[in-house]
Amino acid sequence: MKYIFFSIIFIITLNLQAQPDSLFLKLPPKKYDGPVWTRKNNFSINLNQVSFVNWNSGGSNSISGLLGTKMIANYKDRYFTWRNDAEFRYGVNKQEARELRKTDDLFELNSNLGFQPDSISNWFYSMKFNFRTQISDGFKYPNTEQPISRFMAPAYLFFGGGMEYGKNIERLSFYFSPITLKATFVLDEDLANDGAFGVDPAIYDIDGNLIRKGKQVRREFGILVTNSYEMEVLQNVDLIHRISLYTDYLNRFGNIDIDWSVDFNFKVNSFISATLGSHLRYDDDVKTQVATDVEGVFEEAGPKVQWKQYLGLGFAVDF
Repeated sequence: MKYIFFSIIFIITLNLQAQPDSLFLKLPPKKYDGPVWTRKNNFSINLNQVSFVNWNSGGSNSISGLLGTKMIANYKDRYFTWRNDAEFRYGVNKQEARELRKTDDLFELNSNLGFQPDSISNWFYSMKFNFRTQISDGFKYPNTEQPISRFMAPAYLFFGGGMEYGKNIERLSFYFSPITLKATFVLDEDLANDGAFGVDPAIYDIDGNLIRKGKQVRREFGILVTNSYEMEVLQNVDLIHRISLYTDYLNRFGNIDIDWSVDFNFKVNSFISATLGSHLRYDDDVKTQVATDVEGVFEEAGPKVQWKQYLGLGFAVDF
């Protein structure tokens, strides 16, 4: 984990170096033009297909697709900023002689309200809301009989208040909240009884009879630190960096949950785009499953770093 921590510190340092004037200088107030709503919607489809006919090197025919949409609505006036977005992604892959498999599944809502008491300051009193879950069942392939995740199992909710820094807050933000509620929902009885995603598992007697069902909600109360940064690194190439660090006051304080994504967006023209990205997660409450000597039977192991890398080329339109 120390390598992940040092990488995070390096990214944040780059952000600080990119905005030296905003950290140490108080700039004159800008002219106020009245309240402004900014809205943006994006829809994208990425498709990849490979076919082989008498190919002596071998290979499997495959096709994959990723559907995504994102809606943004931001408000800004002299004292307040209110940033909102909703995102949906769903991807599948089909290879020859293999079942259809899910590659991506996300439904996420974000809302952030900020109050700026001083027009020449870049600090805001802020309240942040985040909710995310998935839409369809997830499996540990090739086992497609027993889901390891479902809709609202898990679902995560963050809500809290604190301070946020941002000269151009839509592109650069540092947020610190010492008062943040984190709720984990597992609204599936089988997964809740197994104690999946950190909820309290069911209790059984020595004969295997159910005494108490597993709890479907886990509540935590702790510290949340986030950083987001967007910049144009080259013409038509944008970098988007987002990181979230959370630790609970009561349950293993100092054990940090990490959610860190870095995306490069390449704009080929008005309709064709490409994305290269990396997404890393670590959550001490999410245990892994390892195979046993019995075929098809797994046992619980400790948490591990989760990492996803993706590359997509396809059609995208803003409206």
